[in-house]
Amino acid sequence: MPAYAYGEVWGGTGLSAEAKRPRWGQTPWTIDFRATSHALPSEVDFAIVGGGFTGLATAAWLRRLAPEKSVAVFEADEVGAGASGHTGGLTLAESAVGDLPGLGDVLKGFAEILQTLAVDGDLTLPGAWELTRKKTAASPISWSDSGTLRVAQEVPGGTIDPGKLVSGLALAAEQSGALIFEHVRVANVAFDEPLRLHIAGKELRAEHLLFATNAQSLELSGLLGTTEPKFTLAIATGPLTAEALAELGLASGKPFYTTDFPYLWGRLVAGGGVIFGSGLVHANDWRELRTLDIAAGEPAALLAKLERRVHALHPVLQTVEITHRWGGPILIGEEWQPVFRRHPRSPRALVLGGYSGHGVALSVYLGRWAADAMLGKRELPDWDKS
Repeated sequence: MPAYAYGEVWGGTGLSAEAKRPRWGQTPWTIDFRATSHALPSEVDFAIVGGGFTGLATAAWLRRLAPEKSVAVFEADEVGAGASGHTGGLTLAESAVGDLPGLGDVLKGFAEILQTLAVDGDLTLPGAWELTRKKTAASPISWSDSGTLRVAQEVPGGTIDPGKLVSGLALAAEQSGALIFEHVRVANVAFDEPLRLHIAGKELRAEHLLFATNAQSLELSGLLGTTEPKFTLAIATGPLTAEALAELGLASGKPFYTTDFPYLWGRLVAGGGVIFGSGLVHANDWRELRTLDIAAGEPAALLAKLERRVHALHPVLQTVEITHRWGGPILIGEEWQPVFRRHPRSPRALVLGGYSGHGVALSVYLGRWAADAMLGKRELPDWDKS
């Protein structure tokens, strides 16, 4: 297939992600990337639907491995406008169900990918704490939350700045020669050979296709009915002193999450603030995510409940200012396993997503695997049968 066949110019303009998604709140980070305007191709070697961690990492790696191949990413809003820009930035090992056959070392691979692509996302890997309400030995954390929360064990993990990660991956993909189209929605796909993507009344042909839309466009990805779209919530506090962080038991900078319920997770952010997250809003239809408003209804009630919990965790948090409130979509896979398989309607189309809240490091790590698979260099995992 020829490199690129051009038509009408698309991308590089439009409302900011914040302006388009005001109902999802404001995160403590920003995405400093806007795609360069390009003519819409009539055909490409590899088309990627979704401009989050997965899609951008796959695009950058495809161009690294096969610079002679054409790659285009299509994002309906702006890069990172979905789950990737609204995550909490915890980088955890393995998947939500633990290790999977052939998965390998996720955190090591994640760090290697960022280094290779020259992506600076403020990655730190000091480890992560699993918290429990059961009695434990000496613990640096002792919080009041439906019992006493203590550290049960330390596991591999850390944090990253999601805004910098999205921006860095997008820049790496674009500088490698991938075309990134923002505000360009793929309306439908005809699963022929070549595959045909319908975009704003136009048609684009692709030899290979990756669906990386996670909790959205479930009809296109073939995940409707087999996965559950959810909306999760988080808040961030104002800066705390070093003494206050030490009293909280967070001076080490380790992120944390509970292994029992009610669920709670969190991490430090630059400047000494702390993020706390909890709560899931169910969506009967993924389209409900588009209009979900954190200032109304169930999301607002859950955020208010989370704020009350945070203020009651420890005396140093009783009067702390809440500076940011936000939420973002996640997709729960069957039995909490990530989805990584061929589309049921074409072996030339892959589907990758459903990280069940463990997608920050895993999405980039599996994006590299997806690039390998699309180039015929590696087989897909057999997790659906594991």
